[in-house]
Amino acid sequence: MTERTTLAEKPLIGPVEPPQLHIMTYNIRRRVAHVNPWSHDFWGRREPLVRRLLAAEQPTILGVQEALPDQMPAILEGLGEGYSSIGRGRNADGGGEQCPIVYDARRLELLEWDQDALSNTPDTPGSSGWGNLIPRVVVTARFRDRETDKKLTVLNTHLDHMSRKSRQRSAEAIRSLVARTEGAVVVTGDFNTGAASQPYEAITSGEVLADAWDEAKERLTELWGTFPHYRAPKQGRKRIDWVMVNSGVTVVETGINTTRYNGAWPSDHTPVQAIITVD
Repeated sequence: MTERTTLAEKPLIGPVEPPQLHIMTYNIRRRVAHVNPWSHDFWGRREPLVRRLLAAEQPTILGVQEALPDQMPAILEGLGEGYSSIGRGRNADGGGEQCPIVYDARRLELLEWDQDALSNTPDTPGSSGWGNLIPRVVVTARFRDRETDKKLTVLNTHLDHMSRKSRQRSAEAIRSLVARTEGAVVVTGDFNTGAASQPYEAITSGEVLADAWDEAKERLTELWGTFPHYRAPKQGRKRIDWVMVNSGVTVVETGINTTRYNGAWPSDHTPVQAIITVD
């Protein structure tokens, strides 16, 4: 299979028609202060590329990680009219990095949503305590498909980058949330660990959730590592960004999007995308 480095005018998936839903998880890389304009990390350089990629892909549901409040306009404007976003910052005052769920409100009706801290006190904003030095959150939203009238619950998260204990406990907490949820469920996120890890085993244990990469009827790309860090994508590297589904979901296609623009990456992560239907 030939690696795609094409323009975003030729998307990996692009818009889909009912009953299909296009799911994307994407760590857009937070805006880093005080970096040189020629740095790969410089948001002013990456912002138009993020917009361009999202404008082409048009996911029905987008789980974003590392989004600062001043980066959200680029996401919403890139997607275009009709998209809405839910989620607060991870800090106690609701500020800071977010894990928002962005959705096409023309297609989906938001029924309810909530945000939990990944800690022993999930209802306390900004709380931690599992070994992570910064708060971690999971955002949960329940939707009704206006076209099919079917319901779908979506969870989006970003696990800790340093603490193994925090990743393990967070994975267990998310699995527990899904186990208590009725109907079809999709989980998106940057899990900061590979598929061959204890958190992965925890979140997939007991057949509560399955990996969309394994469940897909068709894979559109090679199995790239999802954290190329602005370098050429490589096979066999860790796939740390996941789309997970429960038994109420059928995965039609999935892929890892390595699109660049004249060699430049929109983010240090690659988006992971899937087409699903709700059973």
